[in-house]
Order: sequence, then C-alpha cells, then structure tokens
Amino acid sequence: MRTSFDLGKFDPEVTLMDAAVEEEILPTMRMVANASLGVEPFDAYYAAQELLEVLEAVQRKTPGAKVRLAGILSADCDDYQRCLYYCLAGRGAGVMLLSLSWLVRILRGRAGAMGEVLRTKAEVEPPCPPYVASQPDGPVPSASEDFHLGPSWTMDPLTYGPIKD
Repeated sequence: MRTSFDLGKFDPEVTLMDAAVEEEILPTMRMVANASLGVEPFDAYYAAQELLEVLEAVQRKTPGAKVRLAGILSADCDDYQRCLYYCLAGRGAGVMLLSLSWLVRILRGRAGAMGEVLRTKAEVEPPCPPYVASQPDGPVPSASEDFHLGPSWTMDPLTYGPIKD
C-alpha cells in the first residue's frame, strides 16, 4: 500500500541555508552560499557556472579570459556574479575555485530539484528576492581587460605557497 504525505511547499533555499551556517566548511563557502540565497535557482546556477568557467580560464591564462571576466564584472545587470566574485577575491585562486565549484554543485542540485518541482506542479515557497533592482547599485568596474592580477592569483592559502606553473 502506497502512503502519501503532504510535505507542504518546496523550499529551494534549504540547502543553501544549511550550508550558510555549516561550521565544517570554509568561510568562503558559507559566504557564497549566503550570497546565493533568494537568487532564482536557474539564474544562480548558470551565473555561478559561467563565473567558475571564466575564473578557471583566467587561472590557466587562457587568451581572452581576462576580457570575459572584465565583461562579467562590468555587466549592467544585477550584482549577483559581482557579489560572488568579490566574496572570493583576494582569498587565493585555489580557495576561490574550490569555493565556487562547491557552490556550483549545490546550485546544480537546487536547479534540478526546482525543475522536478515545476514539472510536477508542486507548490514552491517563494524566496525573498535578494536584490531590489535589476541594475547595478554603485560603481561598476571597467570592462577593460587591462587589469593586474594580484598576488592572490599566485599565492594559494590551500598550499601556503606560490602556485607552480
């Protein structure tokens, strides 16, 4: 005999809220989890995935990667990708990439769960939107690729030493 339970509305924020206070993970992981609360699940996943791909390309010194990063940071849209970047900026390339790839895995699962919920037409707990406007608030960096990558791109706190080429 099959039993069904009324589970109430699906809350896409639960995993992020748990991660945001988990003491056993890096502080940068908690920071980006908090920064992702309220961001629409599909938008959050694709934005974080794009940023991760660009940061990996910058770290590998792929031609055109810095121009892509400058484009993301100077985009005239909401501040989510900028927020993720600046939560991680200066923490070391290894910490940045580790924290962002961890977040992308969480956001991928969140978006997948949301897709299933939408297919079944289940109720969804509406999140509190994190941004009050769809355009940037405050100064936006230049779109120029002519910027210096600081020492955080060559010193990795995960290994406590210089990154070897």
